[in-house]
Amino acid sequence: MTVLMAIESSCDETACALVRDGHEILSNIVSSQINVHTLYGGVVPEVASRIHVENISAVVQEALDKSGCTMDDVDGIAFTQGPGLIGSLHVGVQAAKTLAWAFHKPLIPVNHMTGHIYANRFVSELEFPMMALVISGGHSQIVWMENDWDFKVIGETMDDAIGEAYDKVARVLHLGYPGGPVIDRLAKQGKPHYTLPVPKTAGPYDFSFSGLKTAVLQLVQREERQGREIIPEDMAYAFQETALGSMVQKTLKAVDEYHPRMLVLAGGVAANSRLRQMMTDAFAERTDTKLIIPPMYCCTDNAAMIGAAGYIAYTHGLLGDFSVSADPGLLMPGEE
Repeated sequence: MTVLMAIESSCDETACALVRDGHEILSNIVSSQINVHTLYGGVVPEVASRIHVENISAVVQEALDKSGCTMDDVDGIAFTQGPGLIGSLHVGVQAAKTLAWAFHKPLIPVNHMTGHIYANRFVSELEFPMMALVISGGHSQIVWMENDWDFKVIGETMDDAIGEAYDKVARVLHLGYPGGPVIDRLAKQGKPHYTLPVPKTAGPYDFSFSGLKTAVLQLVQREERQGREIIPEDMAYAFQETALGSMVQKTLKAVDEYHPRMLVLAGGVAANSRLRQMMTDAFAERTDTKLIIPPMYCCTDNAAMIGAAGYIAYTHGLLGDFSVSADPGLLMPGEE
């Protein structure tokens, strides 16, 4: 048995978990800053890093206490090296290095997005070849995995990530931050009313959401000029159906061409209820490819997912040393 301590601090959650063999969560502590950043309409990097400094020691101690483990039980320390906010990442990296030095534990640097993919190990053993739809505030990618820890990005956003588009549309509609949950909730009450253009890209599996966000803004301005009241529920419905419909269609096209044994959803937008339903419906009669949807607690940033990915890296001997540093633009392994 291998027990890893995992630390995640890439954005505005300070998190620590203890995970056994990459799929059994012994503890998973997350201290969120969302109430602070909501006041500013988005994450303020300097504020985020300062709060991480305040919280990291308490979060690590609570993770140990809840797990029933001591540092003697820990075989290694996995941590998010990137991508993310440099100041936030730095706090987690330094905490991991300090613990590794003090307790003589190996360091395991982890790419944040691989963590989102491997969070699905808490639902099922992963089967390869596998495809992952990785969708969050900063990423929108289709990743092909011929084998374990083998990543090839076959499609990605050409501009905004889908989570970023949700936030921008929410800002246009004065719905507050973060935009994803509130648009998802409002869209349930909406009905077909507004028409938005379907995003187009050159690549068959690439995404584009910037133009869709601009189309929402222009439609809102046009309605206001003509003296018509905006119906937020219907606008949320139109945006969500158009954005997710395009994403699901391209993902299914990739599945039909590559024939993976499994498709997994990954990232914060994987928590979207409409996306989960659209994917479930699309795979209801597909027998060649299994659909795996991560539990809600593993969609948003947390440390358990870093422990899941860290375990695979650990078994592959992918360790770090004390020269490792935070990398806000870190690419996924194999990504160019």
